[in-house]
Amino acid sequence: MSDKLKQIINKQGEQQGESLDKTDNIVQLVGFIIGEEEYAIPILSIQEIIKPFTWTRVPQVPKYVMGVFNLRGAVIPLIDLRLKFGISEKKHSDETRFIVMKDGDDVAGFVIDRLTMAIRIKKADIGPAPDTINGDDTMIDGVGKQEDRIITILKVNKLLERDF
Repeated sequence: MSDKLKQIINKQGEQQGESLDKTDNIVQLVGFIIGEEEYAIPILSIQEIIKPFTWTRVPQVPKYVMGVFNLRGAVIPLIDLRLKFGISEKKHSDETRFIVMKDGDDVAGFVIDRLTMAIRIKKADIGPAPDTINGDDTMIDGVGKQEDRIITILKVNKLLERDF
């Protein structure tokens, strides 16, 4: 192999390594609003985002479990994050969405007030959950800082835990 070809291959390898390093330091999230706060979850945890439609109520479940709905043959629980977070109930609007999240085999739909945007944030700009929250029991994975706003990043596995 010629020296020139080796140089080109080495340079390409370095450039690919650099772009991998850059993407390894970025977290991709989807932001949404519940009440007055902005939250986010990893984009890969989202199965889909849909407009609200009819669901079936289920008796003897916590108040934040609205019921279940059928999504292409799968029966999925529907959880109102406002109620789960202790915020007063709100009538659905044109901006209300259901986010279907998954973590392994666990799947559930969550009602959110509105979507904000896809968020790319550097890992260095994500701080730990506040000290007032106790360890692994918290739903908060971290706090992201972007220019003039703070975004609470949630743990999808904790949101999907069944306590009903």
